Amino acid sequence: MRIVFAGTPEFAVPSLRAIAAAGHEIVGVITREDAPLGRKRVLTPSPVAQAAAELGIETLKANRLGEAETAWVAERAPELGVIVAYGGLIREPLLSGPTLGWINLHFSDLPRWRGAAPVQRALMAGEQELGVTVFRLVAALDAGDVLTRDATVFEPGTSAGAALTELSGSGTDALLRAIEMLAANPAAGEPQVGDDTYAHKLSREDGLMTFGDGLTAEAALAHWAGVTPEPGAYALLDGDPVKLTELRPFGGDLGRDLPADLAPGEARLVAKRAVIGCAEGALELARVQPAGKPAMDGAAWLRGRDGKAELA
Repeated sequence: MRIVFAGTPEFAVPSLRAIAAAGHEIVGVITREDAPLGRKRVLTPSPVAQAAAELGIETLKANRLGEAETAWVAERAPELGVIVAYGGLIREPLLSGPTLGWINLHFSDLPRWRGAAPVQRALMAGEQELGVTVFRLVAALDAGDVLTRDATVFEPGTSAGAALTELSGSGTDALLRAIEMLAANPAAGEPQVGDDTYAHKLSREDGLMTFGDGLTAEAALAHWAGVTPEPGAYALLDGDPVKLTELRPFGGDLGRDLPADLAPGEARLVAKRAVIGCAEGALELARVQPAGKPAMDGAAWLRGRDGKAELA
C-alpha cells in the first residue's frame, strides 16, 4: 500500500520502521522542524526525520500543515495516511487527501485518555494496564472508528518513559493489522464505546509532589511514574526543588523496619536506605538531584544531611 507517514519523537520510529519492513511503499514522511537540543542548543532533526533519512524516504519538515503541505502529500497520491505522535493537527482538505483517509496509533484504550499525554495521565491515575488503539482520524479529537486494540500490563512504578518505549514497539502489531484490515475492507472500523476522559498535556507543575497532602505510597509512586522522565518529579526542600530521579516501593521484609513515627514528607535513613514517609507506607528515594548539584544516590544524599530531610 502507498502510505504517507507523519510522526516526530522516538516513540514513532518503531511504527515507521515496521511499515517499511512489512513491504509497504512509504511515499513520504512528515515530521516537525529541526529543534534546538542540548546545552549548545544545536538544531537537530527529529528521531523520525533521522530514521526516514536512513530508510531513504523523502521527508517534509513542517510544524503546521497548510496548503503547501497538503499539495506535497497530494503529489505523492497516497492510499493511506498514518500518524503516530506527530505533534500537530491534520485538518481538511489534507484529512481527506489519502484514498483511505488517515489512521492514528494512540497510546490508550480509547475513548479513555484522549489527548496529548495518555500514558502519563493513565499512570498518574494508578492504572497498570495500558492500551493502544488504532483508529480512523476524524475532525474531532481522537474520536474516530476503532480498527484494532492491544494492551500491556506494567509493574507499579514503571515510568511513563519506559511504558511508552514498550508500547511504541508492541503497538506496531496493532498498526500493521489495521493496515491489513483496510486493505481488505476500506469501510472497516467500529465506533468507540464508553465514557471518554481527557489527557491534558503535562506542565512542570504536574511534577511537584507534596507528600504532606495525604498521598499514600501507592498514589505517590503512581504520580512519580506518570511524570518521569518528563516533566520530572520533584519536591521542595526549604523552598528549593529536589528532583526525585528514581523512587521505589519500600515494603516486604523491610516494612518491619519502618519507624512508626515517620511523618509524611519526612526522609530518613532506614536499613541503610533513604526512605520518605507517606500518608500510608513509605517509598525509597533511590536517586535524587538536589538543586544545583548532580544526581546522586538517595542514601548518600541523606548521609550528607545527618540522615534526614523534610520534603514539603
